[in-house]
Amino acid sequence: MITEGAITLRSRRRKSAGQESPEWVRISMASAIALGFRSGRFSREFDFGGINLLLNYDDGCRSDCGYCGLARTRPGNYEDKSFIRVEWPLVRTGDLVARMAKVEEKLTRLCISMVTSPYAFDDTLEITSMINGAVATPLSILVAPPTLNRRRLERFREAGADMIGIGLDAVTEELFRSVRTDVPAGGAGLSWDKYWSIVEDARELFGPWKVNCHTVVGLGETDQDLVGIFLSLVDREIFPYLFCFNPEPESRMGGVPKTGITRWRRIQLAKHLIETEGFTAGDFSFDGEGNLSGIRNTRLETVEAVASEGSAFMTNGCPGERGEPGCTRPYGSYRPTEEFRDFPFEPTEAEISEIKRELQIESLF
Repeated sequence: MITEGAITLRSRRRKSAGQESPEWVRISMASAIALGFRSGRFSREFDFGGINLLLNYDDGCRSDCGYCGLARTRPGNYEDKSFIRVEWPLVRTGDLVARMAKVEEKLTRLCISMVTSPYAFDDTLEITSMINGAVATPLSILVAPPTLNRRRLERFREAGADMIGIGLDAVTEELFRSVRTDVPAGGAGLSWDKYWSIVEDARELFGPWKVNCHTVVGLGETDQDLVGIFLSLVDREIFPYLFCFNPEPESRMGGVPKTGITRWRRIQLAKHLIETEGFTAGDFSFDGEGNLSGIRNTRLETVEAVASEGSAFMTNGCPGERGEPGCTRPYGSYRPTEEFRDFPFEPTEAEISEIKRELQIESLF
């Protein structure tokens, strides 16, 4: 059995014919382009410094979330599966670290995404130590709670991780159980209670605004559910990060349509108002189905100012060393050929005008 103290020996003790972590990792296509592993260009030139890594195993991720492209029961070979509907090229970890060290002055945030695997903790710890031995850029870990406990979170902190992310995704227990623990092919599902225990432990260990929870719009939740969890997380000094559901073909939720743009924009706006303007539950009203139907009239001037400024509609991600946007993850909520759901750069005046048209603010007052 592999112990927590034997991470440097893990790759020698477990034989694999494939290109697995910790020796290999996947990186987002945006990261691959930025670091020169793949040719390509972004639709608009901007400073991109957020590098995203994803662990890789021959047998894939052991979880089977109904909306995820990496789900165990989604048809196809694991190496051919997409994650958030974009390709994640496979690279040698050593080559990646060397490439990042060469362009360190351009980097703003690094993030390692775990998957549910019995090897994930050891490998993540090893990769974290390797990166922090060569690159000083702040590093986050998007953790897989089923593989962790409080002591393992402490080990991540000791190895140099400065932020922890938890992919909660589904924002109510009922929905979590429906889309994340309903495993048609059998096997263990994920635990809502376990996820929240990791959230609480991470908050205690890493401190205020050093933990984030990913939330997804479009899995079946209501606007009222989303606003409720934003308020709860911000009250605990935990960042809520926002993604738009983007159906993965042949996943269990592959036929569920993407959230409409007006709803998406309003949820982006509501979250920003809670985080930056101190909006509370009393500032929002909802209809009988939980849809956001109004914002308190006395707040109109603030809402219009925030909508005109534009940052509410930029990508949520861990900050850089000086608090600037660090992880801007282009294409996290949309395909490269689709309209921007969130912007990895400041939207232009023309884009803000379109956003305001999509928001239909006048109907909220």
